[in-house]
Amino acid sequence: MSTKVVAMILAGGKGTRLESLTKKIAKPAVSFAAKYHIIDFPLSNCANSGINTIGVLTQYESTFLDTYLGSGEKWGMNGVHSVLTSLAPRQTEEGAQWYKGTADAIAQNIDFLDDLDPEYVLILSGDHIYKTLYNEMIDLHQQTGADATISVIEVDPKEASRFGIMAVNAKDIIVEFQEKPKKPKSNLASMGIYVFTWKTLRKYLKDDMKDEESEHDFGKNIIPNMLNSGKKLQAYRFKGYWRDVGTLSSLHQANMDIIEADEMNLFDNDVSTRIYTEDTYSVPQYVGPVGYISHSIANQGAIILGHVTSCVVSNEAIIAENAVCTNCVIMEGAYIKRGARVHNAIIAPYTVIEEKEEINVDGDDIVLVSRRVK
Repeated sequence: MSTKVVAMILAGGKGTRLESLTKKIAKPAVSFAAKYHIIDFPLSNCANSGINTIGVLTQYESTFLDTYLGSGEKWGMNGVHSVLTSLAPRQTEEGAQWYKGTADAIAQNIDFLDDLDPEYVLILSGDHIYKTLYNEMIDLHQQTGADATISVIEVDPKEASRFGIMAVNAKDIIVEFQEKPKKPKSNLASMGIYVFTWKTLRKYLKDDMKDEESEHDFGKNIIPNMLNSGKKLQAYRFKGYWRDVGTLSSLHQANMDIIEADEMNLFDNDVSTRIYTEDTYSVPQYVGPVGYISHSIANQGAIILGHVTSCVVSNEAIIAENAVCTNCVIMEGAYIKRGARVHNAIIAPYTVIEEKEEINVDGDDIVLVSRRVK
């Protein structure tokens, strides 16, 4: 698609509900499914869709994320005709300021987009787990002549009040938008995935920058303003697995979903939707003579001498003799010592669980243990 489509990935959120996991890194950089980082998913989706010009908008604790993005080689973005660049808030003639909202983040990079002169801009979140090709959504946007196309997913009506909700007509043209309504008029939730015709979006961003009352947000400002002024907003119905991993419980559940490989399959070897990441160049995974692993994922470099059931075990994690881990997400370099028992937990990177220590053994809620020693 060359610069006909430019993707802009919003990756600057603090992710405070992930507690200490995001104390030193941005949420899109958090580990996922033993070998990935969350941002691998939108970046791989772009690469698989033939979108080779991408801006990643960073802000909070961006050092690791910037380093991880590197030249874009992991996702095939380091060629002559591809661009992957980190876009942090910067000082300009107007001064220096943080991104004040999702729309403001794009607005502060209008010059970047103007230089590329795309027909369409694809706006993505850097902290969602899903596999897709964006081509069908972009084709729908073109075919319908929409000013904006919004990817929506059907949610449980009881949960609809947590989302931006779209009411549509028989042709899936959006006729009303409700931001986290108490009484939702439909169960079509916005996924935070948008295709905009750039010339139209540019005008609305410029107008929004002048509005001192605006929160400079796509859901709260740009989309309602476009709808109120009669612009054509098209809904695109997403089919497949999608999760916002903004809480400890949702992050844990998404990891467990990967183990099931039902709705979200990372093991199908389908090159067209493969998720790419960094190779840790670790030694092979090792399971000891009395070690046991079942219904789990373990990355290279993991050493399993105890018992592991329904867990996601990252590289360089160690499960010592007689340790028992069930329903856990065990991140890079964690050390579960001899005789420890851990259940329904996320073990943060380089955390040590001491000998015979018991963590949440009878607990149903998900707990985070973070005692970083490195």
